[in-house]
Amino acid sequence: MKKFIISFIILVSTTVCAQQPEDGFGGFQVKHMLETSQEWKNVNYADDDKAYHTCDIYLPKEKKKAYPVVVHIYGSAWFNNNGKGAADLGTIVNALLNSGYAVVCPNHRSSADAHWPAQLHDIKAVVRFVRGAAGKYHFDPSFVATCGFSSGGHLASVTAVTSGAKHAKVCGVEIDLEGSLGKYSKKSSAVNAACDWSGPIDLTAMDCGEHMTMGERSPEDILLGTTLAEEPDKYLSLSATTYVDANDPPVIIFHGEKDNVVPFCQGKEFYKVLKKAGVKTEAVFVPEGGHGMGMYSEENLKKMVRFFDETRK
Repeated sequence: MKKFIISFIILVSTTVCAQQPEDGFGGFQVKHMLETSQEWKNVNYADDDKAYHTCDIYLPKEKKKAYPVVVHIYGSAWFNNNGKGAADLGTIVNALLNSGYAVVCPNHRSSADAHWPAQLHDIKAVVRFVRGAAGKYHFDPSFVATCGFSSGGHLASVTAVTSGAKHAKVCGVEIDLEGSLGKYSKKSSAVNAACDWSGPIDLTAMDCGEHMTMGERSPEDILLGTTLAEEPDKYLSLSATTYVDANDPPVIIFHGEKDNVVPFCQGKEFYKVLKKAGVKTEAVFVPEGGHGMGMYSEENLKKMVRFFDETRK
């Protein structure tokens, strides 16, 4: 059963990526052509020859000298290393572009390529790249946010709550939170805000609420190369809630109450922990929302944009 479920997740992700390159894994969406002033595809942000270290860059239709930036990360249960072409382009990315944000959609290493925290290192390298290559791509490095769906929401969130921290000791686990990828290692990887769409947040409690039973080898098991029973400290090092403190940038959370892949109590717990720490945060829980399905309403997309706009001010 466990092999079937994991295979099903990979199949769904691959099918959507193949059939809906303008949309994404966040629910079946209407295809939408992006209106941009300029685009760059397959830009390598890590200064190597790896496809999983490439990104696509989109600039808004209205031309300006520089644009605030949102790094938007696709969801795939960390299984996909080449999903940037299916990173919710018709919904989240489109809404951001129409509101004046440049959007960077990166690939990252999959759980088959490397164990955690390699994926975090990749996203931190993307943020440093945005700052280091700002002049070339018309980025305004004074505002860089992360955003993501599902496992992308997890990566966006952990990037935000570890902003400014290079290393951490989580119980018995020493974790490098920064990495050294790319030629902009001296640039900051801190972000100014984050948006979490349906992301797993506390990986020690994925059985809260209604959820998909993964069996003995869940996606997070594969990402870490271990199990919660064997090495609980590694699961804490994977969890965004572990790193939350009062210095974190603002975070907005969207989660469907009928999400049976990542239970919505994950979003509720993240909101609770952020509020307790004094971090500026908002949460939108959609009563009929599933895992991406029914989440990307015009109202919710406007709330995301407004949150970023208010943070910039």
